[in-house]
Amino acid sequence: MTRRERAPTTTATREAAHWHALQRESALSADQRARFMAWLTASPVHLREYLAIGRTASALDELLQSQALDVEALLRAPPRDNVVALPVQRSPGPSGAKAQRASAKRPPRKRLLALAACLAIMAIVASRPQGTEFRTARGQPARFTLSDGTVMHLNGASAARVRMGWFRRDIVLHSGQASFVVATDRRPLQVRAAGLSVRDIGTTFDVDLLQGHARIGVEHGQVQIASGTQVLADLRAGQSVRVDYGTYRVTHNEQDPQASIAWWQGRIVFRDQALSEVAERFNRINTLQVRIDDVWTAALPLTGNLRGVDLASLRAFLQQHRELSVCTANGELHVGRKPDAHCEQHAPTVESGDVRKNSRK
Repeated sequence: MTRRERAPTTTATREAAHWHALQRESALSADQRARFMAWLTASPVHLREYLAIGRTASALDELLQSQALDVEALLRAPPRDNVVALPVQRSPGPSGAKAQRASAKRPPRKRLLALAACLAIMAIVASRPQGTEFRTARGQPARFTLSDGTVMHLNGASAARVRMGWFRRDIVLHSGQASFVVATDRRPLQVRAAGLSVRDIGTTFDVDLLQGHARIGVEHGQVQIASGTQVLADLRAGQSVRVDYGTYRVTHNEQDPQASIAWWQGRIVFRDQALSEVAERFNRINTLQVRIDDVWTAALPLTGNLRGVDLASLRAFLQQHRELSVCTANGELHVGRKPDAHCEQHAPTVESGDVRKNSRK
């Protein structure tokens, strides 16, 4: 072990001894308790060293009681090379009144049990994961590096809560879409969303919450999808599933491994997906929203690969379909079945995400 590797543990050991000594001397103030808990939960090393100091102190107490060591003589004794002598009193043990006084000085067993219980409670409190909220605005996807090194890509109009505990890593996707490049760690990572849990097994995967169902795709590695204790699917690289809300019915489909995370580069890739889903994905990335005007148009399956911020390309793509009508009205891009699209006669056109008004002829 190098000097650099020993340094963090050595510092944590000194700090643990400091806090343990303060607690033995007197009760901590409210401010001290707050600082102690902040220190204790800052790193697993802190709790490990604090518990080690507690065990060592208890062992020394028992040793001093059982062996009747002369501590003051021990402290006065000069060291011989690297060995410290432990001078033991040779006098016979106390008896009568002296024995009662010696017994009174010993900490009662209940006190030791209470100390152990307190340490156990602190360990439980410290192991509770701390939560951090992440939110993105519409049209503003973001990339976050979590405390364990995991990279979380959060799409626009999405929200997630991340809790990094000592024994697990827990992420809740409240809304929208998120992809994860999971860092190697002994703690399992789980993403919970819409009643589902996606358990990582060292991988890169995507969770997309859409209307009526969720889509989970794996770019690399493997994940397990479950609802409660029921395992719904095991996915490997290049696989994705659709899971319906409520029924949890699973539909499998093969896909390009890069398709589920193409939105990182600002692209929307879809294959035989309903236009309503395609519109929802565009709406996360853009401030100008796509609106579907009828049920038939919403269910229309489409396949394509488009730039997410280029609504002009989306418009041109949709206009190629002979049964669709596309126009802008009230600051939105309306798509409907001819002649059902709700468009104004002189509505603005959309070019590369900008809204510009046509001049009257």
